[in-house]
Amino acid sequence: MYLEIVSPEATLFAGEVTSVTVPGVNGEFQMLNNHEPIISLLQEGNVKVDGNVSVDEEFASKFSKDSDGKTILPISSGTVEMKDNKVIVLAD
Repeated sequence: MYLEIVSPEATLFAGEVTSVTVPGVNGEFQMLNNHEPIISLLQEGNVKVDGNVSVDEEFASKFSKDSDGKTILPISSGTVEMKDNKVIVLAD
C-alpha cells in the first residue's frame, strides 16, 4: 500500500509500505494492505511504519527505528485517511 506522511512544513515520507500503525483517539490501530476505508483523528503518540522505508536526509532526524525494525515518527496530533490502498497521515 502507498503511504504519505504530511506535516505543515512538507511531505515527510511517500512510498510503498507493508503496514502503518497510528495512535488513534480511541486507541492505537494498524492498517494493512487493502484495509477498509477509514478516517480517524490521531492523538499524541508514534506513527509506526513497517516496510522498506527510505526517508530523505532533510527529514531523517524526525524518524527513528524501534527494536523490531519499524520506522517511528512521533506526532502530537493529526488525522489519517485510508482509501483505495492509499494512506495519508496529516501530522502535527
